[in-house]
Amino acid sequence: MEEKLTHFDEKGNAIMVDVTEKKITSRTATASGKIHVNEAVMKAVLEGTVAKGDVLGVARVAGIMAVKQTAHLIPMCHTLLITKCSVDFEVNEKELTIKALCTAKLEGKTGVEMEALTGVSVALLTIYDMCKAIDKRMEIGEIHLDAKSGGKSGEFVR
Repeated sequence: MEEKLTHFDEKGNAIMVDVTEKKITSRTATASGKIHVNEAVMKAVLEGTVAKGDVLGVARVAGIMAVKQTAHLIPMCHTLLITKCSVDFEVNEKELTIKALCTAKLEGKTGVEMEALTGVSVALLTIYDMCKAIDKRMEIGEIHLDAKSGGKSGEFVR
C-alpha cells in the first residue's frame, strides 16, 4: 500500500495539511539528542565557569523558546498553543556527553513532534554556542523522537 504524501496537493505544490476536521486530543512528544564535548568543556559546564554564563540554564530557556517558535522555522508546521514544555539534561562525565531531552504537550488537532525536536536541537546548539570558545570540535547528534502520544496514529515509543 502506497502512503499518500500529505504536504503536497494534486499538482505537487507544497501545502499545509488541513486539520480542520481532526478531533482535539491530548498530545505529547519527547525528543532527545546529545552533544559530545571535551574534558575542558565538561569541567567548565559542571563548575559554572563558562564565560557566557550558566550553560544548561540558558540552553533550557533557549529550547523552550524554540518550541514556541517552531511554526516560524519549519514552513508547514501549524502554530500551536503549547500547554507544557520541559527541557532537561543528563550529563555523562565518563562519556563526555550532555544529553538534552525535550517534552512538549498540548490539547490540539496536530502533534508536537516537530516542536520537541526543535527544542532539543536549539538547546544543543546553545550549548555549542556558549562553549565554542573552549572547543570548536564539539559534535551534536543522535537527535530523534523518543515517544509521542495522542492523535490518530496513537502511541509511539522508540
